Amino acid sequence: MPDPQAISVNEEERMIPVWSIVAASLAFVLVEYYFWIIAPGQHHHAAPALGLRIYFNLSWGVVASLYFLMVGYISKDAPRRAMSTRFWMFICFVMPAGIGAVLYFLLRPPQVFRCPACGTHAQADFHFCPQCNYQLAASCGNCFRTVRATDQFCTRCGHELAQDPTPARLRVMSEKL
Repeated sequence: MPDPQAISVNEEERMIPVWSIVAASLAFVLVEYYFWIIAPGQHHHAAPALGLRIYFNLSWGVVASLYFLMVGYISKDAPRRAMSTRFWMFICFVMPAGIGAVLYFLLRPPQVFRCPACGTHAQADFHFCPQCNYQLAASCGNCFRTVRATDQFCTRCGHELAQDPTPARLRVMSEKL
């Protein structure tokens, strides 16, 4: 499994890279230039109404821009999920009409992060580390579903969470308070 890149909280707010924003802006301008300057010179039939022309010109510009923004998002999101960035960007460019991006969003695994105890890669939906058995998320002792650390009762089965032994991670949090 490739080593996932660590993205800080501040960077997570900015999941679309600058190069993608520049490419999207350039694509929008080029599409508008084509439809307003180049295409009207090639009259094969009567021009459509101005309102319809504006609608279609802006729509195609937005679609072209969204395509580049989507590829930029995938370039930042794939490393967080230990996926090949180059492969998925290639798939998005090669497969027409956004099918590559749809495949990416359907097939992407959960985010990957490091266990705070041993540093092993673990998926975000894991309750325990697969290497050291460190509890990564609070869970109900009865049905083993994820619960918040502040919950008193399990939302799924109604089990009283105070009866469960406190995980080491939560004991550390309570000692700091």
